[in-house]
Amino acid sequence: MKLPTTRWPARFLAVTGLTLACSWACAGEGAFGWVYTLDLQPKGKAELEQKVDVTHGQATGSYDLGQYRTELEYGVTDDVQLGAYVNAFSIYAKNNYLSSEVCTTIPCTAGFGVPSTANNSSAYRRSGIDGTSLEAIWRLLNPVTSPVGIGLYVEPTWGKLEDELEFRIIAQSNFLDDRLIFAANLLVELEKEKYDPVGGIIRNSMADLLYGVSYRFAPKWSAGVEGRFHTDHDGYHFNQHTQTANFIGPNVHYAEKDWWVTAAWRHQVGGKCYADGTADCSLGQVWDNHGRNQIMLKVGFLLN
Repeated sequence: MKLPTTRWPARFLAVTGLTLACSWACAGEGAFGWVYTLDLQPKGKAELEQKVDVTHGQATGSYDLGQYRTELEYGVTDDVQLGAYVNAFSIYAKNNYLSSEVCTTIPCTAGFGVPSTANNSSAYRRSGIDGTSLEAIWRLLNPVTSPVGIGLYVEPTWGKLEDELEFRIIAQSNFLDDRLIFAANLLVELEKEKYDPVGGIIRNSMADLLYGVSYRFAPKWSAGVEGRFHTDHDGYHFNQHTQTANFIGPNVHYAEKDWWVTAAWRHQVGGKCYADGTADCSLGQVWDNHGRNQIMLKVGFLLN
């Protein structure tokens, strides 16, 4: 699938329309774009969830990274949920980097998913099936019955672009008869980027704080704000701090009895690099697999 930047909004809206053709009242629904909550599937219940996550724009030129995830969730108990994903991707990059560490001629074509052999190309396109992920969430305290809900999350991923091992501590508090939700995730992730056979494997570790608030303002509608404080490090053991960045933006959520949909957007409001590396840090922001803007669309369908 080609994704030239002059047409990426139209393509994204088309995917959105097809997904919508397929409330707050559903268990297991996601009111946030990237922040996980403790609203799990009840025991014996299953849900199909589709995610479309698009990172758009870098220092200059064009960059679009699309990540598409189809997940099946199942409630093993009322407090334990398992999931399995099939992941796909699309990449379009053209003269998007200003880093002298990467570019022999500035600007050049680079970024996450772009091999070093394409740095001096006018444009790079690639798409396909990436791989699979597994997911487990264990809810230790329920926010409906406790002042603060707490849960543990783990997700291994095996893919063409990278392998990942992600851990989260999920916290959630509900107020006003569960109409107002505050949620936060402390995320630690180990990454093995392997999309560049010439440049070699890149090993990273990151620690993020994801946070958000969502308010149900009508029987089937809620809206809010969510953000991400991101730190990146060389090596699997947080060997050297390389990046810090902040992202924030709005979300909106609609739910019916058997399905729900969430849309979210976050904008990079600033970033900084602390060490040399292959990333582009320019114009007061950080790039590699980050962009100026990121858009998320999620749809869930209750199967039983």
